[in-house]
Amino acid sequence: MSSPGPYEPSDPRAAQTGPDPYAERRGAEPGADPHTAPPPPDRPRLNAGRLWGGGVMTALVAALAAAVAMMLVHGVLGIEVFAPEEDGSLVLTDTLPLALGAAAAALVATALLHVLMLITPAPDRFFAWIVALATAAMVLLPFTRDTDWESRFATGGVYLVIGLVIGSLLSSVGRRAVR
Repeated sequence: MSSPGPYEPSDPRAAQTGPDPYAERRGAEPGADPHTAPPPPDRPRLNAGRLWGGGVMTALVAALAAAVAMMLVHGVLGIEVFAPEEDGSLVLTDTLPLALGAAAAALVATALLHVLMLITPAPDRFFAWIVALATAAMVLLPFTRDTDWESRFATGGVYLVIGLVIGSLLSSVGRRAVR
C-alpha cells in the first residue's frame, strides 16, 4: 500500500460522503461540505455619518453646557472663571470663548473616537480613558496657578461639566454609530 499523497486523506473514513454530524457545533449549515471553513462572522461597520452627526450635536451641547455653567458660576455666584492661554497662563474668560472652546474640544474628541474605532480593538475603553484623563488634567489645571481658591474650584467645576458632557455623549454616539 502506498502512502497517501499530499492531497489525499490519510484516513479512509475521511473520504466518506454524507452529512457531517458536527456541522452545527462548528456553525456550518447542515448538509454543507465538511471540508470548507465556515464563513467569517460579520464584522461591525462604522457609520461615519452618524458618528459625525452625533459629534456635531455633542459640540452644540458642550457649548451650551459651558454657557450654562458660566451663567451659574460667574453670573449668579460672581466667581471668576479662567481659561488657558497659548503660553500656558490662565486668564479670565468670557462665556463665548469658553463655549467655542468646548465645542472645539467635542469635535476633536469626535475625530479621536473615529480614529480609535478604525484602528483599536476596544475603542470605547481607550476613548473613555483618554477623555477621563484629559478632563482630569483640565480640572486640575487651575490648581497649578496662583489664583484664589474660589476661582480654582469654580474653573475646575466648569471644566468637569464640559468633560462629562463630551465623554458621556460621545461614548453613546460611538456605540450607536456601529452596525
